[in-house]
Formats: sequence, C-alpha cells, structure tokens
Amino acid sequence: MTAFPAVSMAARRRRASLRLCATVFLLDVAFCKGFVEDLDESVTALVTRHAGSRSTSHQVPQMFTTRDQKFKDNRKDDIWLVDFYAPWCGHCKKLEPVWNEVGLEMKSIGSPVKVGKMDATSYSSMASEFGVRGYPTIKLLKGDLAYNYRGPRTKDDIIEFAHRVSGALIRPLPSQQMFEHVQKRHRVFFVYVGGESPLKEKYIDAASELIVYTYFFSASEEVVPEYVTLKEMPAVLVFKDETYFVYDEYEDGDLSSWISRERFQNYLTVDGFLLYELGDTGKLVAIAVIDEKNTSVEHTRLKSIIKEVARDYRDQFHRDLQFGHMDGNDYINTLLMDELNIPTVVVLNTSNQQYFLLDRQIQSAEDMVQFIHSILDGTVQAQGGDSIWQRLKRIVFDAKSTIVSIFKSSPLMGCFLFGLPLGVISIMCYGIYTADTDGGYIEERYEVPRSEVEGQDPKEESKEPLEPRSQDALAPPHQEPKDVLEKKTD
Repeated sequence: MTAFPAVSMAARRRRASLRLCATVFLLDVAFCKGFVEDLDESVTALVTRHAGSRSTSHQVPQMFTTRDQKFKDNRKDDIWLVDFYAPWCGHCKKLEPVWNEVGLEMKSIGSPVKVGKMDATSYSSMASEFGVRGYPTIKLLKGDLAYNYRGPRTKDDIIEFAHRVSGALIRPLPSQQMFEHVQKRHRVFFVYVGGESPLKEKYIDAASELIVYTYFFSASEEVVPEYVTLKEMPAVLVFKDETYFVYDEYEDGDLSSWISRERFQNYLTVDGFLLYELGDTGKLVAIAVIDEKNTSVEHTRLKSIIKEVARDYRDQFHRDLQFGHMDGNDYINTLLMDELNIPTVVVLNTSNQQYFLLDRQIQSAEDMVQFIHSILDGTVQAQGGDSIWQRLKRIVFDAKSTIVSIFKSSPLMGCFLFGLPLGVISIMCYGIYTADTDGGYIEERYEVPRSEVEGQDPKEESKEPLEPRSQDALAPPHQEPKDVLEKKTD
C-alpha cells in the first residue's frame, strides 16, 4: 500500500521537471527572439493603431508607405543584417532558430550590427528594391550598399560574414604582432603592400566586390614576415595553406578574377554548396569520391594521394586546379547523371559541366599527376557538357529522379499523383473510341436505304425526290406510314 504514494510522488516530480524544462525552453526562445527586430511587425502595429482611429480606410496604405520610407531612410544611419523570408518557406522556418541565436550573439558582444527580419511576400516592393529573388535571402545593409550572403546558414558563418562586411573595407596591419594574429585567425586573406598606386585602386575596387567572401588588409613592407620575398613594389599577396602567392598581372590577368580564384584553400572538403561556389573560380576541381565511414585501404589511400598532389604540386597546379574530397557519391551521381563506384577520382570543369574519368585505378601521386597533365593537354576525352542533347538528358534524368524519390518516400502519394491522371486519360480514350464505333454503326445503317434508292426507277426518283433521312428512318417498320410501306411493296 505504501508503494503507490511513492510512485505518485516520483511521477509528480517528473511532471514538474518537464514543466520546468518546457518553461525554460519557451523563455529561452522568447529571449532570443527579443533581439531580432521584426520589421514588418512594427508596420502592422502602426496600421492597427491607424485603423482604430476615425480616419477612412484608404489612408491605411499611406501608413505602409510612410513606414517603408522611414525604414529605407533610417537604415542608412545604422548597419542592418536582415533576413528576407516567406511564411510558407520550409528553409526559412529552418533558419528561424539560427537567426534568433545570431541576434542574441550580436547583442551580447556589443556589435553595432542590428539584426532584423522582413516578410518579403507582404512587402514585395522593398524586397524587389534590395534584389530579393528567393527565400530566405540574407543581406547586410550598409549605407547605400546591400551585401548578399551566400555561405552556409550556420550561426558562426553568418556572424563571421556580419563582422567582415560591417567593418572597414581594407583593414590596416600596423605591426608584425597584428599580422601574426591575423594569420592565426584566418585561413585565407589578402594583403596589399605598398603606397598609393593604380594597383591599390584596383585592390579597393576588388575588395568592395568580394568582401562578402574574404578579408582584405594593407601593410607596409616592414610588417610583412621575413620569409616573404617581393620582387617589386607595390604588390598584392594571398596567404593560405601555410604559404603565400604573389599576384602577377601578366600571368594572372585581372586582379578581381585572380582574387576570386584564390579565395579558397588548395584542398577542401567538397559538398554541393561549395562546388557551386567553386564554379566562379574557373578552375578544374579534382575530387576524390570516397566513403569517410569506410576505413579500408582503398578509401584512405585515394584521399591521401589527392592531398599529396595538392601539397607537393601546389606551385604547378594552383592556377588551374582545385583539390578536395567528397563524402559519398549521391550528389556527384546526380551531377554527372551516372553511377560512379566509390572510391574513385573525378575531375570537374564547373564552367561547362564537363567531367573527366580515369579508366584505371590510381595507385600513386605520379598516376594522378599524369592524369592531370593528360587533361590539360587535351588527350583525355571529356564527358558531359552543356550541349542541347545533354540538356534534354538532364530534363529526363531530373523527371525520373523526382518520380523515383516520390515513390520511395511515399508510395501511396506517388500512386495518387500519377495514377489519377493516367486513369482520367484512359477514360477519355475509351470514350473517344466508343464514340467512333457508334458513329460508324449509324453510318452503316444509313447505307442500306441508299442502295435501295439507287435501284429504283429514275422516273420514280423524279416523281418522288428523296428527302434526307433522319434517325426516324431507323425506327421499326410498323411505325412507318402506310404510303411508304405500299411504295416498298411495289
């Protein structure tokens, strides 16, 4: 008898703890949301108060216009990090908790950047003014400029983007200690060394365009580490992969294009998003397609070979190739519209969607280097491309993949989506077929009286001209008039 109260008390404690956890969670969510200003919510509040006044209804749109104009004017005085979203967008709902964490973090560190969000479907005029074409779209508004964020939708990456873009376009490095601090903190960064020059003007223009991707600094020759050798001044350098590269206008061409190519590390863990970004570099991408969960010799050896080539042949290939590995072959199979057996190596040309495959296994770094030379020399035949045939093939492949994925995820839904249209089409075809059959039968019944009429005497035809027969002619003989029966008897 005494066991029941003990169980009851334990259950009560569990319920109380669950309530406490739920309360803490809700308070935490509400606390995080408090640091993200809902821009369209403030507009709605103004409209609600205005609608409660004695003014007419046609003045409500004026309040929208006034609030829109106010935000557009006042935003130039502050730096805004805005999420343009749509209420029905699944990706926007997934971003919402991350966005609340971003607002809390920016507030806690005392950042001058204000974090907000706006319903782009309700305020389409402002969204179109800022160039919003998809959801969610993250932009940092700084003065007259709007910077678009294209990185992963994680808290750390978004905050890093906000810090980079909201600060100075080109940050000075006054000492060697500051230079070493920047080297430890950033994996890739660019430095202008020298005084005023036309090259510096080009550097500033490139930085204003590419600040969304990487950091730009300036330093004097005394601040640069001793191991850096500069043949001429001024110069632009990129520091990455524990080394540096110097921009050469004659070999590297346009400065902005060179920075866009060199803003990535030489070896990367490649996914679909990063592969899309690598398309702007114009480089070939050599990828080891492996299964990272598989610890067999084949998988680990192939990854080690790609890393070795990227490290030891950096000076030879860094202008033309990007190296990395990809976990799994699902994305690469979709991209190539083919089934690749892993582990394997594929070299992608992201500018024209061509790819290169080796017909044998790579056993050493020398085999990989020889394969790359064959690609650069044009002796290896490229597959894929962006021709009309490949585009048609892509349409068929995407349609097939969509249908298969629907049936795999929900067979009943697939049967409903594709079975219903097929059933309707079948009924329509059956109706058309039966209608044609009935028409031919009626036409055949018409032919019988015509043959009889042709066998009659022409004089009778002149006396009794034939009248067009209707469906009454198909009635039974006992329903016909008597004079018609007498004529047929004669």
